[in-house]
Amino acid sequence: MACHRLSNRPADYSTPPAVVMSSTTPPGSDSDGAETPAESSGPGALDPLTALLREVEGTSNGASTESNDAMETPTSDLPPPPSEANGKRRKKVRKPKPRWLKITAVVIAVLLVLPLISFTKAMITTQNLSFAERGAEWMRDNHLGGVLNTVESWWLSNNQPKEGGDPNRAIDVPVTGDGGPTTTVKVIAPHLPAPTNVQVPEGVTPVANEGVWQPVGPLVGGAQTMYTTQVRPDSVHTSILDGLVWIDPKLVTLEVFPGSEEPGGKWAKPSQVPMDRRLALIAAFNGGFRMDDAKGGFYLDGVTQRPLRDGAASFVTYSDGTATVGQWGRDVVMSPEVAAVRQNLDLIIDNGGGPPNPGGGPAAAAAPGALVPGLVDNVDGKWGATFGNKVYAWRSAVGVTATGAIVYGYGDGLSSLSLANLMLRAGCVRAMQLDINTVWTTFNFYNSTRFLDPTSVQGTKLLPESFKGANRYLSPDARDFVGVFTRAL
Repeated sequence: MACHRLSNRPADYSTPPAVVMSSTTPPGSDSDGAETPAESSGPGALDPLTALLREVEGTSNGASTESNDAMETPTSDLPPPPSEANGKRRKKVRKPKPRWLKITAVVIAVLLVLPLISFTKAMITTQNLSFAERGAEWMRDNHLGGVLNTVESWWLSNNQPKEGGDPNRAIDVPVTGDGGPTTTVKVIAPHLPAPTNVQVPEGVTPVANEGVWQPVGPLVGGAQTMYTTQVRPDSVHTSILDGLVWIDPKLVTLEVFPGSEEPGGKWAKPSQVPMDRRLALIAAFNGGFRMDDAKGGFYLDGVTQRPLRDGAASFVTYSDGTATVGQWGRDVVMSPEVAAVRQNLDLIIDNGGGPPNPGGGPAAAAAPGALVPGLVDNVDGKWGATFGNKVYAWRSAVGVTATGAIVYGYGDGLSSLSLANLMLRAGCVRAMQLDINTVWTTFNFYNSTRFLDPTSVQGTKLLPESFKGANRYLSPDARDFVGVFTRAL
């Protein structure tokens, strides 16, 4: 047999036989040893060992392929899940949201809605305020005053008034209600001596009428009720003219009116000059800071809206219509004769106390006024923190002279220091800062255009460039103010 012959052949590995076993011949058959000339003579002929290795490799690969094929069986060949086998798709069950999450959402919604309602209410309440002013007031009422102060301080610091130059307008001589100083009338009423002219800042060449007091407003008992002038604030901001008004409390009455928003509370007195008082109205000017920033109190007609602070700068009116400025607890104290007290910060000019006497009484021996120590550096924030006392801006003040006259001053290009110097130059021995910023500072004169017709009363601005209208205080106003009326003799 072929197998027998192969087993007796000598081993020769130099020339391997080109014989392969037929994979189709069963072992032990008669053809078991048959030789198959499978490419035995070609260069690609396979020796038995190579053929055997390839056969083993093919068997291994085949097993691996079968294994991979089993792993890669398509999912479509797998039995469907029970839900799909029944022809129905199982719905996902959503878990309920936690209770705390619902409560949190409600709280957030309320926190967003309440400010929106408050803001909307503030926007539709005019009270002689522009949209921007209403927004600013709402911010201060809702604990955002610090943000607003920062923005205002930044804006003002980057938009300071021009330095140098000359005024771009003349100082007009005002027209009085009774024909002015050219009318010869016999003087019969007691009155204060006319003020002396205001000194112009050092090194500044005065323009026409600068620092010269001009009569304004009606005569009462043949005497002049008010005088006014305009001057440069200092020797640096020479293109600006600030305004001053001198008022004789012997010939007029001064009266504090509450605003609809400041100082807060409910009042029998209106937040405007009522129609039945307008024929006697000759002037009005702004009050102080918002009460939250004033560092003082407010008292009117027997009602204390904010507690009065000892040591605070105070504008005080009396039941007889006179008024004064002083330090509460030292120069002025509570008494049955006090009609109103409006406090704002600390004094900016002080004479140490004493005369002029409360109520505008004679005080020829009054000590001269001087700048209050610490004013330059705003020690302890005594003179405001809205945008700092060194920023040049619109500011206002009221003071009292040695004779008891009331002086109001305001305008642009003023720091707390230059405002105090302005009031010193006007003859004040004590003075206090009132409100600041162009939208809050106002002094208007009033006069009727038709005889005995209160509806014809119209206002005139002391400074034409001031922001608020000339008829301010003839309609409800958000801030408290002071009205000046002719005195009935």
